Amino acid sequence: MQMLTQILLHTPRWVFVLFALLVWLGLKQMLTGTVSLTRVTLMPLAMTGLSFYGMLSAFGDSPVALLGWAGAAAALLLTVQRWPLPAAARYDAATRRFHLPGSAVPLALMMGIFFTKYVVAVLMAMHPLLHLHTGFALAIGLLYGAFSGIFAARTLRLWKLAIREDRAALPAASA
Repeated sequence: MQMLTQILLHTPRWVFVLFALLVWLGLKQMLTGTVSLTRVTLMPLAMTGLSFYGMLSAFGDSPVALLGWAGAAAALLLTVQRWPLPAAARYDAATRRFHLPGSAVPLALMMGIFFTKYVVAVLMAMHPLLHLHTGFALAIGLLYGAFSGIFAARTLRLWKLAIREDRAALPAASA
């Protein structure tokens, strides 16, 4: 318990603010709502950026970590983008807004990225040479890549819906 207390005491305050912000954003996505095409795109881009930054900050340009990240991101992107959208997901071409059912998945992904970054930072502080361990670099690269691939695939599925609905609206608008 003393070690946990020391870890928390040495955690910068902004980390707690970031945690609260991510929890708030994730909880909002658990509610059914309407979101713009821009917002549907920006959140996954930001989280993929955080994921990639987390991997780079821990392992630099380690080929093993980079390949793990890229491989997992590609594999999950290709897999998850094929899954069907929830039946209640709709896109309004006129307003360019999505009506989406609530989901805990974004919160889980954001917490996954956050806690991976946090735990890796703590482990690296306790064991400064850990970043040289190939198996650790690969595992963390794969984990960050998996989060990124899932986020990207979820967005790609929504973009496909938007493109499909925009195309369907074109003949109706020109008639």
